[in-house]
Amino acid sequence: MTPPPRRQLLRRSISASLSLALAAFGTAAAVVLSSAPPAEAAGVPAPSPMAVPGRGATVPFKEQEAEYAATNGTLIGPNRLYGTLPSEASGRQAVTLDAVGEYVEFTLTAPANAMSFRYSLPDNAAGSGRDASINVLVNGGSPKAVPVTSKYGWYYGGYPFNNNPGDTNPHHFYDEARTMFGSTLAAGTKVRLQVSSTSASPSFTIDLADFEQVAAPTAKPSGALDVVGDFGADPTGAADSTAKIQAAVDAGKAQGKEVYIPQGTFQVRDHIIVDKVTLRGAGPWYSVLTGRDPSNRSKAVGVYGKYAANGGSSNVTLKDFAIIGDIQERVDDDQVNAIGGALSNSTVDNIWMQHTKCGAWMDGPMDNLTIKNSRILDQTADGVNFHYGVTNSTVTNTFVRNSGDDGLAMWAENVPNVKNKFTFNTVILPILANNIVTYGGKDITISDNVMSDTITNGGGLHIANRYPGVNSGRGTAVSGTTTAARNTLIRTGNNDFNWRFGVGAIWFSGLNEPINATVNISDTEILDSSYAAIHLIEGATNGLHFNNIKIDGAGTYALQVQSPGTATFTNVVATHIAQPNPIHNCVGSGFQITRGTGNSGWYADPPACTGNWPDPVWTNGGVPQGGTGPTNPPTDPPTDPPTDPPTDTGNLAQGRPVTESGHADVYGASNAVDGNANTYWESTNQAFPQTITVDLGAAKAVKRLVLKLPPAAAWATRTQTLSVSGSTDNNTFNSLKGSAGYTFDPSSGNKATVTLPGTSARYLRLTFTGNTGWPAAQLSELEAYTS
Repeated sequence: MTPPPRRQLLRRSISASLSLALAAFGTAAAVVLSSAPPAEAAGVPAPSPMAVPGRGATVPFKEQEAEYAATNGTLIGPNRLYGTLPSEASGRQAVTLDAVGEYVEFTLTAPANAMSFRYSLPDNAAGSGRDASINVLVNGGSPKAVPVTSKYGWYYGGYPFNNNPGDTNPHHFYDEARTMFGSTLAAGTKVRLQVSSTSASPSFTIDLADFEQVAAPTAKPSGALDVVGDFGADPTGAADSTAKIQAAVDAGKAQGKEVYIPQGTFQVRDHIIVDKVTLRGAGPWYSVLTGRDPSNRSKAVGVYGKYAANGGSSNVTLKDFAIIGDIQERVDDDQVNAIGGALSNSTVDNIWMQHTKCGAWMDGPMDNLTIKNSRILDQTADGVNFHYGVTNSTVTNTFVRNSGDDGLAMWAENVPNVKNKFTFNTVILPILANNIVTYGGKDITISDNVMSDTITNGGGLHIANRYPGVNSGRGTAVSGTTTAARNTLIRTGNNDFNWRFGVGAIWFSGLNEPINATVNISDTEILDSSYAAIHLIEGATNGLHFNNIKIDGAGTYALQVQSPGTATFTNVVATHIAQPNPIHNCVGSGFQITRGTGNSGWYADPPACTGNWPDPVWTNGGVPQGGTGPTNPPTDPPTDPPTDPPTDTGNLAQGRPVTESGHADVYGASNAVDGNANTYWESTNQAFPQTITVDLGAAKAVKRLVLKLPPAAAWATRTQTLSVSGSTDNNTFNSLKGSAGYTFDPSSGNKATVTLPGTSARYLRLTFTGNTGWPAAQLSELEAYTS
């Protein structure tokens, strides 16, 4: 599909100015330090983006870092210096294997029948990449060779980069591979990645492994059209199936039927155009679209709506398949994204997007798109970009790692973006730019996300009037109320290799024109920032409100002020700030601070204005590490570095014994503590009150419950009325929370939080007396936390 002239992927020049990212975190979430088994500890304990209760995406896998696993390889890192191998690893640490027999061995913490692992191979001399294999062994059994490659990594030079190893600035080192075991392995099973030969690659660097229990393939829905059985698409991938899948999609629209992609790998060499149709697979581990035109490299696999200039598409559902491309370079004019065009009133659900240019680059005007429950990996550019008049659209419960540019972005170029939301997403390791950003936009929400490990030229959260077409004259500037609530940022912000100074974890820019709007950042954690925690630069930013913010660890300053503006700060607490003066401000009274109550650790009068940028001090969650040599050590180092994860962290209810007053059909109480938000407990119908009781195994001072319903949009918004009581003996229960209504809304994750006083109790009981959506109590997850 040829893009219209104005709809090409127009990307930024890196030499353009940066701006400060916005993050706010309260004390609602407790971040767990990753740690190793005692005899195998190699890596430095570091906060994990996968261990933030109630925030980020709910993922189907259990992640383990190589630096905490059993290994006879070599630990690299921690190091955040751009262009070094550990700087792009999760937690900035990894393990290199460079001899036959070297391995990393993981011990499963839950049953799994599949794994994906993140790795890096060296580039070859031509820059075209090398292919090799690494063995997977289960409990020391027969090895299975899994192909690995470097052809999707290793970029050089300046933006938009090239594949010439003779150029400067090598980066984008890592890729991911996946494999299924053939059977379910029990918890406690040892899974080893081991080098069998160094002839094809002299080394293999392992970052992490994700272990997953993949469900059986989804069968063809009744009455659906089958791209293989009805239209002759080739599931072996040998033949080009583009035309046959397109014919199936067209027939599905005409006949009002779903279109089913069965198990297989399908060669697709151009866009599949969808409109008013459901395209469904057997699951992203089973139904895979892949491919690229062998002669015209600007054509490649993608599922696209019609462009807005051609009327756009609407009422599309894409569900349960993978789009795994073959994009090995960045050419911004090429429309080689996994998903694109204009899709209004549409849903993208459980799609695996990998090795394309962007996961989803959406060109409006368009309205009401939801991307959810998806994985976006190893892109050469953005994970998602809502571009050019995208409104009332959402990305939620989506996992993004190793994007080549912004992880999740909104860009209101010339046409306003209005009321879009990024919620409950986990965005890790954008190789360039920001984890999450909105360039312009009105009434934008960026909440309940986890962002970690920014690499260069960006921060964790960015709110800006920057890039072409963002201005108030067109109504595209930041306006209305921007809400950034309950986000967690870990090791975000980094050095800009053009500016030669650091970019903050949360940063703001008024490059095109000053920001004059209401920007509310609340209940947010900013942890172990590589440079400043909060940063203003370019133009001016007015209307900032920081409320309930925890800053713990900043490589330079709590606040780096390089432009005028106005901001209020209430209950903002900063600790472990590297510089003795926590504010760098050379604009003086041009930046007006209004201080409320509960602040500490971040304010100084006068602030610093040195004209020199200090080297950062990186702490990995309070443990001093890295940097280029601290010019000023942290003013308040911890007396006992956290070498082990704190006790009673995480969800205390998961996997614990549970009882109920009754249940309907197959929806038993164990579904509420199985760690799977898609399964649920439903009580006996038409019989309130109903109870569910979980045994925590010992008395715990629980301070917060997170209650969930399945995230699918089919679950309409509902309010459940319930109370919470606790007991130490399962006989006498005392009230912990009086009866109240809690609203569950699929558009915001279908979750509700119940705060508790922290009274010690072994048994927690929820008593339900009403549900506006169904005549029974319903709960997919009951999560209990001590913080």
